[in-house]
Amino acid sequence: MSTSAYQPATDSARTGGTVTDRLVEANQRYAAEFRDPGMDARPVLKVAVVACMDARLDLHAALGLELGDCHTIRNAGGVVTDDVIRSLTISQRALGTRSVILVHHTGCGLETITEEFRVELEEEVGQRPAWAVEAFRDVDQDVRQSMQRVRTSPFLLHADDVRGFVFDVTTGLLREIDPAE
Repeated sequence: MSTSAYQPATDSARTGGTVTDRLVEANQRYAAEFRDPGMDARPVLKVAVVACMDARLDLHAALGLELGDCHTIRNAGGVVTDDVIRSLTISQRALGTRSVILVHHTGCGLETITEEFRVELEEEVGQRPAWAVEAFRDVDQDVRQSMQRVRTSPFLLHADDVRGFVFDVTTGLLREIDPAE
């Protein structure tokens, strides 16, 4: 999405009603000006970006991307899980992407919790989650692990252009991670 098309919610749009009500109202304003861009689901730049869901990361702005340029896959930590491999496989095999960019960031919440989180959830709700927390202590090493997971997946057609980065939430700069270190 171009930054000129994006208009942040005004203070009045942030007051009253539930958050969901306010988002639906914002969508109605958006839809009133919306024009079909005439694109299909294939990203123009043939790239998929896997990133953390952290609200401080405006990926399109940080990477200079426009609507239709990429597939964006986000989760807690930006780690490469089975579901990320699933999405990347569909992105590559059905929709033509060839490159993968991984974006973790400084100050990630997954650096502050442990896999014990699952045990605590089990004690609270009576059922252990089937998924791993994927917590980590070293963001650079986790980017390397995620790059390795993409590069070794038998389901992906294109594993030669996989690069990983750490986004600094205080400067906005990306730092590339060497997979060999």
